[in-house]
Amino acid sequence: ARFGAVMCCCGPCAMYRRSALTLLLDQYEAQFFRGKPSDFGEDRHLTILMLKAGFRTEYVPDAIAATVVPHSLGPYLRQQLRWARSTFRDTFLALRLLPELDGYLTLDVIGQNLGPFLLAVSTLAALAQLVIGGSIPWWTGLTVAAMTMVRCSVAAIRARDLRFIGFSLHTPINIFLLLPLKAYALCTLSNSDW
Repeated sequence: ARFGAVMCCCGPCAMYRRSALTLLLDQYEAQFFRGKPSDFGEDRHLTILMLKAGFRTEYVPDAIAATVVPHSLGPYLRQQLRWARSTFRDTFLALRLLPELDGYLTLDVIGQNLGPFLLAVSTLAALAQLVIGGSIPWWTGLTVAAMTMVRCSVAAIRARDLRFIGFSLHTPINIFLLLPLKAYALCTLSNSDW
């Protein structure tokens, strides 16, 4: 929000000017991926179309909205799978847009996609070392912690809000639950099942 470019305005919590939406409606309704209609990730797709058209996307901290959230692991994982697929799909569209926006946004979008890859490589290297040598080298933990803290610290400094450091607690969930799911999402990008 500090850059006027929130990268994904969450569907049930987003509001758009009618004139802006009307201008982009044809592009929005004609969302395709690999020649097939794509009907998920539409909130991220619409946000990127808005940014490409030169509109600002803002976060309003005192807005109140209601949405349905998963209450158990199965629905949560299905939601995360849809989100991972749409993130991968729309990242290519966003990368062409980012040079026109703030440099931190470019770093963040690249980090959102490169970070999980590097985390997966570190995790696989640690598992291989555990199997081969019976222990995990200290540098693996240090690498994961450093990657996590750099990303969270940069966000905290840029936003002037130390709460961003708390996102580092998400790393174990990411490593053991979401990384395998993201790998599956990348292998099944053409699947539009909900």
